[in-house]
Amino acid sequence: MHGTAATADPHRKDDVAPSDIELDFNVRRIDTVALDGPPALMARDLMSPFVWREDDGRWGIMVRAVTRPGEPMVDTGQIWAGWSDDGRRFAMLDAPSIVPGPDAHDAGGVEDPTVVRTADGYVVYYSGVLADHAHGELSYATGPALDRLVKSGVALASSKSEGNTKEATVDRSDDGRWRLFYEYAADDASRIGLAIGAGVAGPWTEQPTPFMPREDSWDDWHLSTGPLLRDDPAMPVMFYNGATRDARWRIGWVAFDADYTRVVARGIQPLVTPPPVDDRSATDIAFAASVVVADGAIWLYYSLEDRRLARALIRRS
Repeated sequence: MHGTAATADPHRKDDVAPSDIELDFNVRRIDTVALDGPPALMARDLMSPFVWREDDGRWGIMVRAVTRPGEPMVDTGQIWAGWSDDGRRFAMLDAPSIVPGPDAHDAGGVEDPTVVRTADGYVVYYSGVLADHAHGELSYATGPALDRLVKSGVALASSKSEGNTKEATVDRSDDGRWRLFYEYAADDASRIGLAIGAGVAGPWTEQPTPFMPREDSWDDWHLSTGPLLRDDPAMPVMFYNGATRDARWRIGWVAFDADYTRVVARGIQPLVTPPPVDDRSATDIAFAASVVVADGAIWLYYSLEDRRLARALIRRS
């Protein structure tokens, strides 16, 4: 599981030539990520692990917990939180931090947490799903602690051209603006949008599409947001999620200039591909959710088969 030499994105006219940027990533090691928690959590499958480091060195996690196949689906997800000393095994809180309802915009489920630390505590973006489980909007909650979050409503509403807004990735600029990447649905496919706003819920100013699918490639139909690697401010990198029309999701990478106005490099092959499985019920999906740089190491957290968690040690070359 590794990337190959970078190329410029053919869908962007202002890309640099491939020879101008020498950048690549590969996987050095893969670890299983384990959770210890109450029976109500351990009875569910796990997806969308958002992991970060606190100032005191602890590793935090927020994760989507979903009903297992074959069991009655009461919701599309709950969001649970926990803590770890090593980033591999997390002790989870006794109750979920965000649950569906009572408002209509997330009555069907809460999914895809993205945590932003602030001076006042935490902002958590999440995907709110209507009761019909067929439509969602990017929502958010705030609070001083992970067990004291208060829902604050819709952060970015869907529109006629951009449905099912979800999967937030956030970068806060030096001038205080919020740069929001998000997934939306259009033309029977998932796409990545970008908006800039003055605060956590905007108001948002739409920006040009960051990048598009590539023909005859592993990411030729669907794209979804992934985490940003920002250890080099001059060239931020997104570990994004891409898929063919039959939704075989893999994890790739794309590099931008400092202001995210153009793509400067993009991996040709997937960085992470799901391993072969004997279980025919398993979903052919690897989906990135967060990245942490700790002691010089790059850790990419992701879910496999929409049911289990892993992390990859990534090397930049």
